[in-house]
Amino acid sequence: IEQGSSSGCCFLYYAYGSNLLRERLLLSNPSAVLYGLARLQDFKLEFGHHQGRTSSVWHGGTATIVQSPGDEVWGIVWKINTSNLSSLDKQEGVEAGIYVPIEVNVQTQAGEVLTCRSYQMQDYVCGPPSPQYKKVICMGAKQNGLPTDYQKKLEAIETNNYAGPVPIMEKIEAAIKEKEKNSA
Repeated sequence: IEQGSSSGCCFLYYAYGSNLLRERLLLSNPSAVLYGLARLQDFKLEFGHHQGRTSSVWHGGTATIVQSPGDEVWGIVWKINTSNLSSLDKQEGVEAGIYVPIEVNVQTQAGEVLTCRSYQMQDYVCGPPSPQYKKVICMGAKQNGLPTDYQKKLEAIETNNYAGPVPIMEKIEAAIKEKEKNSA
């Protein structure tokens, strides 16, 4: 099938949190393909609990982006089939009002400016992520070769030291194992 950009078949999604990791995003959005790395200027990464409630999926704060002049966030632009728009919204808790879709202009390493869909948490209280959530973000940053100094910044994030089960982490790890087995 011709993936012409004019056909409205796809949209660009800017990921800066757990969806940096391909295996995480593909769990519910199988059409995603990597478009490239990009920088979001005048924003910073924060972690928080929507309405003060801890994420039942990740057992800690989850990532969001907030306007912050002079700061920058690095992430990935994914090209996703429009048929996966609702599954992505669902994953991001849009219906529940946890995240709202926003449009951001990001710049690729080649200097191209892209308008992408991204998500911003509403009404949250700052709080650290679980070690598992941080691990997924760091794995995604490494997998896609985000700038080294930005990776170091991610590695330095404090966590809440949660040590209980995180079922989604098991799913992601299974998907990674599966991929390794298939490419062996």
